[in-house]
Amino acid sequence: MDSQGQTTSLQRLHNVEKVLELAGGVMDELSSPTGPRKEVVQNHCLEFMQLIKDIQGALRDEIKSACEYRPFENCDYGSRIGSEICFKKLEFVMSQLDRMKQTMDEYHAAV
Repeated sequence: MDSQGQTTSLQRLHNVEKVLELAGGVMDELSSPTGPRKEVVQNHCLEFMQLIKDIQGALRDEIKSACEYRPFENCDYGSRIGSEICFKKLEFVMSQLDRMKQTMDEYHAAV
């Protein structure tokens, strides 16, 4: 793997790590004995959603490139299966995002 590829991979891993940190920060804030601070939760959620959108865009780009890549002229089984797996992963991430948005909306409605 070249230096540029390693940098890209490390950046992607850093983005995923940041998403997990933000989710943990929101959970800590929500479980605070003094109650959650609205501005902290809101800031974490906004940053979280932006990172998720960035990751979702990267996943879409990977899916597109996997669909375009054909290692053998008459055989696309590997890329089709890879695309299907990526598609299912993307569906799962999107369903989790929908649940998180619903939770955020319920939280904002309660506050």
